[in-house]
Amino acid sequence: MTTTTPPAWTDHFLLGYPPMDDTHREFVDTVAAMIAASDEGFAACLDAFIRHAEDHFSQEKTWMTETEFPARQCHIDEHDAVLKSVYEVRERIASQRDFETGRALAAELMNWFPGHADYMDAALAQWMTKQRSGGAPVVLRRGVTTSR
Repeated sequence: MTTTTPPAWTDHFLLGYPPMDDTHREFVDTVAAMIAASDEGFAACLDAFIRHAEDHFSQEKTWMTETEFPARQCHIDEHDAVLKSVYEVRERIASQRDFETGRALAAELMNWFPGHADYMDAALAQWMTKQRSGGAPVVLRRGVTTSR
């Protein structure tokens, strides 16, 4: 069994666009629930993550499409690749009860998230803030003294 300490939200993840920051907090929480889940509860936690990810990625796609975000196709393609992997793991759990692969997926989601947020989502957060208020986001991070 892969063992990983469940991640916790930190202000390191803030990007300065509140709707996105709120969704990202939920992302971290749903992945943490998968990591902490028992085998009996894992599928339900994965299903909750799938619902979150579908809504999360759909919202970002809507923002990118409506505002003609220049890098939208690359961003959408990355989301689609993540969902494809998640669906494949969900099928494997349903057919083989392969919780080891499910836990590995959860760990990889937390490895993937910071880089995705730092590059793709940070650019989108800046774009959305500029579109909505004409300036760059202001990010106040509490208790953060080192870089990720």
